Amino acid sequence: MSSAGENTVEAEENTVEAEERIEIYTDGSCKGNPGPGGWGAVLCWRGHERQLKGGVAQTTNNQMELMAVIEALKALKKPSQIRITTDSQYVKNGITQWIKGWKRNGWQTAAKKPVKNQHLWQQLDELVTGHQITWAWVKGHSGHPQNELADRLANEGMQERAGRGT
Repeated sequence: MSSAGENTVEAEENTVEAEERIEIYTDGSCKGNPGPGGWGAVLCWRGHERQLKGGVAQTTNNQMELMAVIEALKALKKPSQIRITTDSQYVKNGITQWIKGWKRNGWQTAAKKPVKNQHLWQQLDELVTGHQITWAWVKGHSGHPQNELADRLANEGMQERAGRGT
């Protein structure tokens, strides 16, 4: 949910910038944790929408949240102005705050433990380079239409993967 102040800022945005910006909505899901999982992404630009989804036989929810963003960014053909909306504080805080310290500390946490999902964080870190990205968080399962669609895609990706076996 956005506050009134956030809506005001959005309403005042430059129309040209808003037209050129790619909106990406992502979600990940997992049955059990770990267990079979899926990811979904909705990309919106100039009135067009592209839906992406996939699944993995054995994974975690955090890995699927990361994969949704990674796969969405891989789908882009050129450096872009982007707003990525996720319901994962793990993804949003990881890429906007924690990753700087992890890199500085040789991919260790402040507690001197290896960063979980390091290979995915490194892939995401590489993919964000060259883009102008604004990160936004939305509460999951709160009725946000694109987040709900990303959630459905993630569940479809998981079910399709489960239907194929390993």
